[in-house]
Amino acid sequence: MAGYQTASSNKKPLYTPEQRMVRDASIWTLVQGILAPVQFLIFLISLALVMRYLITGEGQSEATISIIIKTLALYTIMITGAIWEKVVFGVYLFAEGFFWEDMVSMLVLALHTAYLAALGFQWLDDRSLMLLALAAYAAYSVNAAQFILKLRMARLQSVRDPIQDSRPVLDGAR
Repeated sequence: MAGYQTASSNKKPLYTPEQRMVRDASIWTLVQGILAPVQFLIFLISLALVMRYLITGEGQSEATISIIIKTLALYTIMITGAIWEKVVFGVYLFAEGFFWEDMVSMLVLALHTAYLAALGFQWLDDRSLMLLALAAYAAYSVNAAQFILKLRMARLQSVRDPIQDSRPVLDGAR
């Protein structure tokens, strides 16, 4: 049956009961919970401005400012996210449960930083800068999807008893 698994068939839970308690008690969890949707809203606005520029040729300054704001929001969530990871998992980045999310985050960070460098050093024309921003935004979209899936996984885990057992869990049932 597709989407059917037992709790005991999971390779390893995302959080140990102790890590879950630390996560739930940490101010950094709240900070991440606030910053993530704010960054996503900034992303949507910036994406619209970038697309407007690419389609019409209008609004280059607004699009550029929005990309800079998006990049600053990214840096903020990356720094606070690393602190959160240290508090919960004991490492600033690449905790076992978030390894691939952190790997893609590094690509996202590199692309956004490349945009700032290309803008500051005038390495690219305006259209090429916007295309670089779109590449950064595509990587960010993949990364956001990774974290949404991880959040869903954590929610499913938290609904179950912290002591893993063999009760069936149906995907989407909770």
